[in-house]
Amino acid sequence: MSRRRSHAERLASTDGWFAPDSVIRRVGNSPLTPFLGGGPAVLLQVAHPLVAAGVAAHSDYRRDLWKRLLRTLRALYLITFGSKDEAAWAGAAVQRVHARVHGRTERRLGRFPSGTPYSANDPELMLWVHGTLVVCSLESYTRFVAPLSAPERERYYREMALVARIFGVPGDVIPPSLADFEAWWEGMLAADTITVTPPAREVAAVILEAALPAPLRLVAPAHRLATAALLPERLRAEYGLRWSSTRALALPLAARSLRYAAAPLFVAAERITMPDFRLASLPASGG
Repeated sequence: MSRRRSHAERLASTDGWFAPDSVIRRVGNSPLTPFLGGGPAVLLQVAHPLVAAGVAAHSDYRRDLWKRLLRTLRALYLITFGSKDEAAWAGAAVQRVHARVHGRTERRLGRFPSGTPYSANDPELMLWVHGTLVVCSLESYTRFVAPLSAPERERYYREMALVARIFGVPGDVIPPSLADFEAWWEGMLAADTITVTPPAREVAAVILEAALPAPLRLVAPAHRLATAALLPERLRAEYGLRWSSTRALALPLAARSLRYAAAPLFVAAERITMPDFRLASLPASGG
């Protein structure tokens, strides 16, 4: 690993995969993107029954969810703001974890009968998990931070495709353009594969009902509102999440409050160095 660098130094660094003016760095540098997009991304991930089976069987999400999410965000941080060596290290660590996540379903989950094999290295599952990050990051940023032009959205999509390849997603399964991706995404949501199963509801309960770590309790109202708001209507109903015009009005206010409350944290981050990351223990982004 190179010497420790502050967040401000990383923002200006040019030894990684992404330039200082890249859209992925702009989106990743807003605290609202992970805070408000992380919850719906996880719920979308486990709405694929085979992803839910892998999470339930291979992670202690009931006791270690927030540490797991933090380690995943650290991996994404190093790929976005780190050097190419740091990105490769983070990607390799995730791929090592993926290699251990495989098995067979123990009961029928959605359209998948008991005994269906699953693997975190399945290209289709990897693409689904990656897709949830693309959709929720774009939606949370453009909805709560700032709009992006069509060319900027396309640039972000192509930059995220590189992240996917670093995580091990085969390049030939990644839709080549944002329009192709959006058509694939809508097709997945319209088909019978994506549906909320009992393991997915258990993960959702942990995300929505468990006490947040002390530093994150301030963001809890906005986090829970955004998790419901950013889900497709069908999946929101399958998770049993309530939504109303009152909640829709409350969400922008909660997001604005969070934005102001988090601003001092980013000012402080520019004055401190990031800790060394023990990447060998990082979990996969979807498992």
